Amino acid sequence: MKRYRPHIFVTIALAIVLAGGWHSSLRNALADLRFAWQSRQVSGDIVVIAIDASSIDRIGVWPWPRLLHAELIRQLQKADVQDIALDVDFSTPSDASSDRNFAEALEGAGGSVVLPAFQQPRTDRTTLHINRPLQQFAEHSWSAIVNVEVGPDGLVRRYPFGERLDGKFVPSMAAVLAGQYAEKRTPFLIDFSIRTAGITKVSFADVLSGDPATLQKLRGKKVVIGGTALELGDRFSVPNGVILSGPVLQTLAAESLLQNRALQWTSGVVTAAGLALLALLMLFSWRRLSAGKRVALLGATAFTLEAGAFALQAAFPLILDTSLFHIAIIVYVAAIALDEIDIRDLLGRVAESRFQRVAMSLGDGLICTDSNYLITVWNPGATAIFGYLPEEMIGRPFDEICARDGALATSAFSIKNAAHLAAGSVVEFDGRRRNGEVFPVEASFSGWQGTDGLQFGAILRDISVRKREAERVRYLAEHDTLTGLINRNTLHAQLEAKISAAETDGRKVALLVIGIDGFQQINDMLGHTCGDLVLRAISQRLTAAIPPAGRVARLSGDEFAIAVPTSDIGENLSRFAEQIGDGFDAPLLAGNRHLRVKVSIGAAVCPGDGRTADELLSNAHLALSRAKATNRGGHVLFEDSIRRELETRLTLEAELALAAERNQFELFYQPQFHLADGRLIGAEALIRWRHPVRGLVSPGEFMPVVNTSPISERIAEWVLRTACTQGAAWERAGHQLRIGVNLSPSQLESGDLAVSVAQVLASTGLSPTSLELEVTEDILLHDEQGALNTFLEIQELGVRLVFDDFGTGFASLSYLKKFPLDGLKIDRSFVLGLLTNPDDAAIVSSTIGLSKQLGLSVIAEGVEDRATADFLVRMGCEEGQGYFFGKPIPARDFEAKFLTAPVAAEVA
Repeated sequence: MKRYRPHIFVTIALAIVLAGGWHSSLRNALADLRFAWQSRQVSGDIVVIAIDASSIDRIGVWPWPRLLHAELIRQLQKADVQDIALDVDFSTPSDASSDRNFAEALEGAGGSVVLPAFQQPRTDRTTLHINRPLQQFAEHSWSAIVNVEVGPDGLVRRYPFGERLDGKFVPSMAAVLAGQYAEKRTPFLIDFSIRTAGITKVSFADVLSGDPATLQKLRGKKVVIGGTALELGDRFSVPNGVILSGPVLQTLAAESLLQNRALQWTSGVVTAAGLALLALLMLFSWRRLSAGKRVALLGATAFTLEAGAFALQAAFPLILDTSLFHIAIIVYVAAIALDEIDIRDLLGRVAESRFQRVAMSLGDGLICTDSNYLITVWNPGATAIFGYLPEEMIGRPFDEICARDGALATSAFSIKNAAHLAAGSVVEFDGRRRNGEVFPVEASFSGWQGTDGLQFGAILRDISVRKREAERVRYLAEHDTLTGLINRNTLHAQLEAKISAAETDGRKVALLVIGIDGFQQINDMLGHTCGDLVLRAISQRLTAAIPPAGRVARLSGDEFAIAVPTSDIGENLSRFAEQIGDGFDAPLLAGNRHLRVKVSIGAAVCPGDGRTADELLSNAHLALSRAKATNRGGHVLFEDSIRRELETRLTLEAELALAAERNQFELFYQPQFHLADGRLIGAEALIRWRHPVRGLVSPGEFMPVVNTSPISERIAEWVLRTACTQGAAWERAGHQLRIGVNLSPSQLESGDLAVSVAQVLASTGLSPTSLELEVTEDILLHDEQGALNTFLEIQELGVRLVFDDFGTGFASLSYLKKFPLDGLKIDRSFVLGLLTNPDDAAIVSSTIGLSKQLGLSVIAEGVEDRATADFLVRMGCEEGQGYFFGKPIPARDFEAKFLTAPVAAEVA
């Protein structure tokens, strides 16, 4: 029996490993190492078209209109690609026009497009929902499964040939691309030795724009289109610490099939046969070879086995499962060691020689008792914790160090309650020091059978400091350190609790988000220390203003929030918000300063304005933004229209970015005439948007959004360059016209406007004196000194500067004094009522007189008829523009109407 004991030991160990499935981790680790040591090149037949961060920046916020996907398919057809696989969800409808356009593109592709189908858990987490392409898309495309299996270790290794959905077999995307989708084939292991760095990737935006070099890369290839940008979240962990995006993983699976690398594990028969051979080798050598030689033999066997597995995996689509072999070898080595050592004797000697030394050197307290729970061992750590010396405690009951219940004579905790727990069980109880102090103790109890019967031991730690630190950490995690108020995370959790309770009792919960107006100015002028004092004072005033059931939180630097049941504020949220705002009429005491601050408030109510904490916070913030923009110092209650306006603006911003990419903007030109003799003297360039669906869009609809969006400077630069190019063309044709261009705030904020104007004039060839830049008051509000410096540089170029919409702002006269202007334009609102409104006539007459005294030219806007033009001439106004002379029209129409005909006669 002794001869076969090591082999029985190995067999039992292998059985335990197999039963627990523990060998799978080793099996995967070994296969991953072989992938890391091998390197295979991609076939180059498949290209990934990446929806990357660059494409999102250039095209706009994701998800994109399906018009873009349709356009991409048409571009790919021009590039003569073989197959097109879109790893993008098309299971839900968007706007009808986009869907119809995409369906037409699929039909035009002639069935060469693969669209994804996938299963995902429903909200109940117990059933699966199948997402398929919409029927109008599925009629002209292939459906393919894109689900992948994530292993217990969180890594993707296996890939299916397809799945049955509703009784019908649907192939996987990689199988479709590789043309291998037999229904009965089992899932395979992806070959991760194929290097993903070799996969050709091109940007979605480059393909969409028809970049010739990019399209050339796609010719004759299969393409996979999907999201690679981090913010889209389509990421998978694979072996060797690599993270792949969804489309790259699908491409790698397809490459495995194309290169005949659909890997499979070797069968259990091979493993069983190998283990049998190993057992025979050990059985033969056990008594014939020394222990050292047997260990060397096992090492050589392990090396040879792994080398053979490496060669097999490199040459064939097979992975040899060597995990059980290595486990068996390790257990054999352990059996050899055990065979050479008398474990029982060794353990006995260690226990006998080390116990006292270890017990006495422990930093923790160590206390042992006999079966009657009388203390037999008391180490210095226990003395440090409880204050008793060993001679005072040896032979006394363990429970004497436990704190007693105030109402009873016994302790609240007894060793009898814990001594019979499983070894290593950790218990917390209140201990009592020699001086009577009660403190928390953490104890790990165990029991064993000694020579004198059953004995018990406990390792104890004083956790009072840890408890205090834990309380401190919990407080810091839940509160704002400056004001002592709860923080955003705690407010979120309490809001969820309040909302959950409100759902049962029907009560409503109000949330007010409060922003301090001009707080940055306090920090800038008085310093951050004073700013901190202001924040503390505000938190105290808000706390004093709410009912007991309300909570005040600090959300961020200068934002606070109040959560309160509406029943506690009389169901009148508007009145409550007004009271909060009125509470800041009195000055705040910040140190030795009395400061007056104003607050803006946004409010939302659950469930009407949101059924979750996230929705309520989001909507209250939107209301606060509206209050700061339109009612600073007041309050705004959330309405659905606020969110709709924001969504409309975001949609319009995305459309405008796309319009800029597709050259949908164009310039119209409105003529400007010398009023006395009807001579054409100039043209004002006005932007128009020719929308592919809505037609010509008025600038009043989109320019307010353009001027406050990231594309403002780009569009303004385009307007300036296009107008100067057209003006130079007219100038070369012999027409001396002054070209008026409106400046945008973004051009002045960039700081290099004068340089840009000089570069445009140099590149287009337009004479500087033929360019007239029009500025409005809002452009000058942000940085008057910077604007002044820029205007002086522009005037040095010879370019004219004109003040537009004169008379409609608050500081127009002061600007005439401060800034180097060449002229001004009288706003059309005064010109339209010139003949009927004496006040308008007085304003216009005064403006013309003031301009002449300041040496400025004057042009009147909004001249609608001959009588108005004649009246302006009598007033001394020299120039005018308006519908009487001509509406804004495209450049070619302007040329036909005003540059090739006797203009003066026509106007007359």
